Amino acid sequence: MKIVLATENRHKVEEIRHFLGGLDLEMASLKNFPSVVLKEDGNTLRDNALQKARIVAKAAGQWALADDTGLFVEALDGKPGVSSARYAGKECDSQKNIDKLLAEMKNIPAEKRSAHFSCQLALVHPDGREVVVQGKLEGSIALKPGGEKGFGYDPIFYLPECHCTLAEISLEEKNKISHRGRALKGMRGVLESLTIRGVAQPG
Repeated sequence: MKIVLATENRHKVEEIRHFLGGLDLEMASLKNFPSVVLKEDGNTLRDNALQKARIVAKAAGQWALADDTGLFVEALDGKPGVSSARYAGKECDSQKNIDKLLAEMKNIPAEKRSAHFSCQLALVHPDGREVVVQGKLEGSIALKPGGEKGFGYDPIFYLPECHCTLAEISLEEKNKISHRGRALKGMRGVLESLTIRGVAQPG
């Protein structure tokens, strides 16, 4: 079964390939479709995931898998939320996003820094078939960054049960507990069902 990973983020590609390893899948990335331009102007993570997957499925003529992930901080009324990737501006990077978030929370005590990650994962076929699964991870915002693994907000997302941040655990450990890992577990079941049935691919 052929499937295109609708992301330009190499870290996400690595996580997805790692988690879906062993399935009868031929996975391609957007590097194989340089003319495709993704859009993320939806009001929710689900909207954005579906939007990206639909664009790629139509362009590639085959199954496309896309995700949208957001960090929701209670003390900031749910921000950065759907704007997590560009919280510090359109041309920002992960470090600038982290710096902005920590600056906004500098006077918020540890007991009020609860947050969660949410991941919406969409699988779309050009014939209109669509499946969306979600995953969620509870935690809190650390007082300062810790760890060099992971990406995005991982260095400041503290896991109380692990006594460390997401950036301080291995990819294997992360995939077992993370929001994206939980969403991918659900999607793996969907893909297993499709590959078992021997779904024919267009083209």
